[in-house]
Amino acid sequence: MTDALHFTGNEEADALLAQEPLALLIGFALDQQVPVQTAFSGPLKLKQRFGTLNAREIATADPGQLEQSFREKPAIHRFPGSMAKRIQELAAVIDDEYDGHAERVWTDAADGDDLRRRIGALPGFG
Repeated sequence: MTDALHFTGNEEADALLAQEPLALLIGFALDQQVPVQTAFSGPLKLKQRFGTLNAREIATADPGQLEQSFREKPAIHRFPGSMAKRIQELAAVIDDEYDGHAERVWTDAADGDDLRRRIGALPGFG
């Protein structure tokens, strides 16, 4: 296992991407119309502001509270409202279909085609 995925230039954010599978998926979901470093720094900001990257807690959070975490300056994304909603939807799928374990998206895939289908079915990916 790698210690970090060097996407952001921030050691803590890069380490989180390697250690927390949901952080990696959130980073990919945020990687739209913002620089890569901004997108992949988002999971750390969310964890710091919201307190967790637990899929169930994000999925069941008050949408306004989650959106506030995205809007706090500096905003997690240039479209904080829509991205907060998308990340909440992503977390709900991870919670419902993968028992909260984001890594199961890839570890449980039967083959490359199954993995492509699973990723394409995630909110913000297809």
